[in-house]
Amino acid sequence: MNLHRKAVGFLLLSAPFLALLDHSRAAAQEVEPGWKNVAELTLVLTGGNATSRTFGFKNTADYRWPNASFQLSAGGVRAEAGTVTRTATGTPANFTVNESTDTKTTAESYFLKSRLDRTVSDAMFLFAGAGWDRNTFAGVDNRYTAVAGGGRTWFEEESRRLKTDVGLTYTLQDDVVENPDVNDSFLGLRASYDYFRSLTGTTDFASVLVADENLNETEDLRLNWTNSLTVAMSERLALKTSYQILYDNQPALVGVPLQGGGTVLAPLGKTDSVFSVAIV
Repeated sequence: MNLHRKAVGFLLLSAPFLALLDHSRAAAQEVEPGWKNVAELTLVLTGGNATSRTFGFKNTADYRWPNASFQLSAGGVRAEAGTVTRTATGTPANFTVNESTDTKTTAESYFLKSRLDRTVSDAMFLFAGAGWDRNTFAGVDNRYTAVAGGGRTWFEEESRRLKTDVGLTYTLQDDVVENPDVNDSFLGLRASYDYFRSLTGTTDFASVLVADENLNETEDLRLNWTNSLTVAMSERLALKTSYQILYDNQPALVGVPLQGGGTVLAPLGKTDSVFSVAIV
């Protein structure tokens, strides 16, 4: 068994034992029906001799019923960097410097996803969802995914939560550079855990791992692992720091110029990471 599969198996199988970190068992909280919305905003601007702009957003809307819940989330990040070019006209003793800025996009990704959960017992639930994402710098122009399966709620209280689930997926993927040896649609298997813990009255920790396996090509394994720490600043505002790891064992291809002329296709890197600080 490959090393990356051993690591994924360990993370998913060990998720239930995160409960051992909790020594107190608070009473279960009744879920109040209705909407809940959380928005995140990240903005970084630099100017002067070098210019850059990074904008990120995420919005998650939840609707709760006594035995079901619906979630709709969307988000994205875009980063641009500007290169200043200077030219001079005139003579060495009398000249004028002209400046021009060439701005290029250095990172860009977006996503939209929805999910419906239905409780069937005190601990078990069924779910179905669909989503779309784009990350052209990782070689993905459009990826559409549908998923359905079941899971278990190990505990869900005001101060802590742990859920695990497994489902079958169907994916349709359009790459920026087409790989003739890979099917653009395939069935898959998805497993995930969702862990939340209130550390103090103002600080929360969350960890979410999603593992997707292509059943047509088992080497095509993808991971999305996000850990975050949120500190409340007021009743409505908080500061959230998160670190996300995106892993693709069979990444998309990119065209690389060949010395002497021509272009060859080479795989992109397998791992991307995103560190962000946002106002929530």
